[in-house]
Amino acid sequence: MTINLSKLPADEKNKIELDKQASFLVWKLREAKAIPSEIIEQKNKIADEQEREWFEQSVAKYKRVMGVM
Repeated sequence: MTINLSKLPADEKNKIELDKQASFLVWKLREAKAIPSEIIEQKNKIADEQEREWFEQSVAKYKRVMGVM
């Protein structure tokens, strides 16, 4: 089954983008290519409270999956 992501509503597209950003930042942290404050800086750039919460949940998920403390 093929899913066309471009047909998703804007809020769903944004959730996917935030999840990708969280994954990438945690990966960089694991590989010692980033420092923890970069995640905080990215989180602080998110204006919408729900989106910020989604980003925090995604960061926690990827930290758990990648074994990053």
